[in-house]
Amino acid sequence: MVSNKNVFSSLAAWRRRAASRAVHRGTRWMSRAGAVTAERPGPYRFRAIGPGTRLAFPQGTVFGDPWIAMGEHCIIAQDVTLTAGMMPDLDLGPDPILTLGNGVVLGRGSHVIADVPLTIGDDCFFGPGVYLTTTNHSYDDPEVPVGKQWPRSAPVSIGPGSWIGTGAVILPGARLGRNAVVAAGAVVRGEVPDHAVVAGAPARVVRRWEAASGWQPPLRTPAPVPVPEGVTPEQLVALSALETPPEPEGGTPTTG
Repeated sequence: MVSNKNVFSSLAAWRRRAASRAVHRGTRWMSRAGAVTAERPGPYRFRAIGPGTRLAFPQGTVFGDPWIAMGEHCIIAQDVTLTAGMMPDLDLGPDPILTLGNGVVLGRGSHVIADVPLTIGDDCFFGPGVYLTTTNHSYDDPEVPVGKQWPRSAPVSIGPGSWIGTGAVILPGARLGRNAVVAAGAVVRGEVPDHAVVAGAPARVVRRWEAASGWQPPLRTPAPVPVPEGVTPEQLVALSALETPPEPEGGTPTTG
């Protein structure tokens, strides 16, 4: 005979599973409904938001949206801050302040803060927690708290095709060239040339590509081999199975 204890335990477990499924369904619905696109801009009035661009829900702090322009097929992850101006409800003039090109990816929890023009080129990828700003605190007066002193601002530009690693900080006045690579945690100010890799705080060039000599210092790993055109996913799976090393003797059998 089944005891009442077992019945109540099974009922409680069923309720927990049902509640978990309901929460996850609700979360997925909220993620879809709360995402911002050109067709569903939500409460925002962006200067431009191209087709295929999506701001994941929940969004971070967003203001100055009439001065924010985003190109096509951008991916803005959750909790990303996008601001134009020092505070909401300012008139920033006729031109956009924060401009994202086509195919820009901003990782979760990143902050892009523009008080003067900040431009991100096409196909730039940013890891999580990246911080870009055109404004920095000043500390000229030793008698006034730093947070109360008027900040300094300078435009920032990120060249097309660049990769910004997790936790990097891009300071006012930074100008990154084409296909630049910023290592995780680097602090970048000043100019970064095309096809350069920078690392450290402050960031320094640690590798650079030159047309005559290639990468200097040379790359330590071979270049990845692209998948040939026309190869199907099924063929890749079959190839992976062929390259899997055999089980050692005494290993787990793969057939019955």
